[in-house]
Amino acid sequence: MFRRSFLTVLSASLVLTPPAGAQASTKMLSNLGKSEGQLSIVAWAGYIERGQSDKAYDWVTAFEKNTGCKVSVKVAGSSDEMVSLMNQGGYDLVTASGDASLRLVAGGKVQAINTKLIPSYAKVNPKLQSAAWNTVDGVHYGVPYQWGPNVLMYSTKVFKTPPTSWSVLFKAQNLPDGKSNKGRIQAYYGPIYIADAALYLMKTQPALGIKNPYELNEAQYKAATDLLRGQRPLVQRYWNDANAQVQDFTNEGTAASPSWPFQVNTLQANKQPVASTIPAEGATGWADTTMLHAAAKHPNCAYRWMEWSLTPKVQGDVAAWFGSLPAVPAGCSASTLLGKEGCTTNGYAAFDKIYFWKTPVTKCATQTACVPYTRWVSDYIAIQGGR
Repeated sequence: MFRRSFLTVLSASLVLTPPAGAQASTKMLSNLGKSEGQLSIVAWAGYIERGQSDKAYDWVTAFEKNTGCKVSVKVAGSSDEMVSLMNQGGYDLVTASGDASLRLVAGGKVQAINTKLIPSYAKVNPKLQSAAWNTVDGVHYGVPYQWGPNVLMYSTKVFKTPPTSWSVLFKAQNLPDGKSNKGRIQAYYGPIYIADAALYLMKTQPALGIKNPYELNEAQYKAATDLLRGQRPLVQRYWNDANAQVQDFTNEGTAASPSWPFQVNTLQANKQPVASTIPAEGATGWADTTMLHAAAKHPNCAYRWMEWSLTPKVQGDVAAWFGSLPAVPAGCSASTLLGKEGCTTNGYAAFDKIYFWKTPVTKCATQTACVPYTRWVSDYIAIQGGR
């Protein structure tokens, strides 16, 4: 598991800096043409479902029937893997989180979107339409898809009441069942997880002066990475495969981990004793954008998918399956699978409290200079390796 994670992150680290001459492409499709018959998408697990896991959750089959575009999906386990795959090419779309989207724009790997060809764009939550992670100089580089928090998933056999702090993952301690947390907790394998440590410190050690968990000076960054080095002996697994984490919580006696609502929903549907919470320190999160590769071979099918993806029922069905929130507010009431209270349950009111993933850069708003993502990558590899 670690070797695979190491190679994935290492390959991604080689493409963090845009190649010479690379720049954001503002060229966009001017008219919708004939469907090419195919469409390839790089996506998070659970984002593109055709009813194979559960017949009720299928927003691909109808799209294929209506457009003639046959959809293929490559599931990625992290934002770094998505960047790496898009750099390799051969894919039309990617459901990129904020810690990948601007890297793809800066590297010239995605193209600007003509929103006039996507009528439903007007229905997107205004907070997401021109967000900093999908819009540059007023130009849109993708269509908002879903958003949500990174939650603390826990075993209800171990925790009879929800844990109130992320400290159960960061500090050696006995859990409520009287047993140590050593070897019973997991951490996310992506370097962006350093922000989770920084958020914890921002709330528990205010003297550090952290204002934004993605904007860290050298002292703040050292405190966050030191916390993660201290966490290393406790970690059972650095997870990057959502389905593998489901198996861990089913078979391996895992007590707690940062997770996505997708795993929580899957485990609960399988009658496993798990629940999730957002601790007192708050949470990081993701706001994902469907972005079009600069060299997409099937742009007409891609545009048809982007329009389809904003259909309120599709938005609501995705949210019901993944445990996320629709980018289109009407999705909250358009899906019987999500139900009337689904958006409330999934945390729709928490939008302004989530620190959404973004790529750390040297030039930042809250510091004179911040530690860039290239350092996050190399240092987190070392941490996972016990250094």
